Amino acid sequence: MKRVFAVLFAMLLLIAAAAAETVVTSFYPVYLFTLNLCEGLDGVTVVNLAAPDFGCLHDYQLTVADMKVLSRADVFVINGADMEEYLAHVRGSLDLRTVDASGMGTDRSVALIREEDGETEFNPHIWLSVPNAKIMVCNIADGLTEAMPQHADAIAANRDAYLCRLDALDAELRGRSDALGRREIVTFHEAFPYFAEAYGLRVVAVMATEPGEALSARELMDLVREERSLAEELGYPPPLFVEPQYTGRAADAISAETGAAVFRLDPCVTGPADPPLTYYEDVMLQNMTVLEEACGGDR
Repeated sequence: MKRVFAVLFAMLLLIAAAAAETVVTSFYPVYLFTLNLCEGLDGVTVVNLAAPDFGCLHDYQLTVADMKVLSRADVFVINGADMEEYLAHVRGSLDLRTVDASGMGTDRSVALIREEDGETEFNPHIWLSVPNAKIMVCNIADGLTEAMPQHADAIAANRDAYLCRLDALDAELRGRSDALGRREIVTFHEAFPYFAEAYGLRVVAVMATEPGEALSARELMDLVREERSLAEELGYPPPLFVEPQYTGRAADAISAETGAAVFRLDPCVTGPADPPLTYYEDVMLQNMTVLEEACGGDR
């Protein structure tokens, strides 16, 4: 009898192992979307590859530990739109089902903005427009359903519930942005063109093309002159927006020379390791609160 129970127990363990699914995401915003879609799915674990405090993947290099994680993944969800450049070096060594949230090259692709400067062809910060986020959620849901058809109904229900929340978020952001008195902003790097396009803002200057890059004294003075020129043209110095993930020293130096106020907009690329399902919405609403403070004056 003991032997029978042992065999049955071993069979149950094998069944449980076979039923377990691991979904790996490339970085934080895609992780947030995927968590919502996988909520309540029995046996499904969502793992984020990049650390939750890493930020954008501009210079990300896969580690040996990352390769081990990917080798155990049933599906890998990426942002796409040129964000995960490191994949070009490992595609041949990994037999991995990949879901591109951007839908790049398909009939349901995010409308991509071309980079004016930088190493990639397109600006990859697509998630900072809620309409884009909805497209990404639908693309991820389709990919997860294909990889895990046994969870199709639950994924569809989660998708529909999340899209309703994103519709409400988009409506609130649009309503509040319509009331802004000023729309010209200067950003830290090229993270916010999709956000600006969706909510009626105008990025009139960018302090640095890559996050974390140090600016020379000459570059700082050029930015000071540009800010002064914009202030003369607009009748006020446009506010400077830095990101909480990076130092704001350059913006502080420009502010000291021009009187432009400094604020923080969060591109939602970092956050808690165990975030609430509403974290994306919370960050986007907080960004609008910041904009209301920075741009609430008369036009």
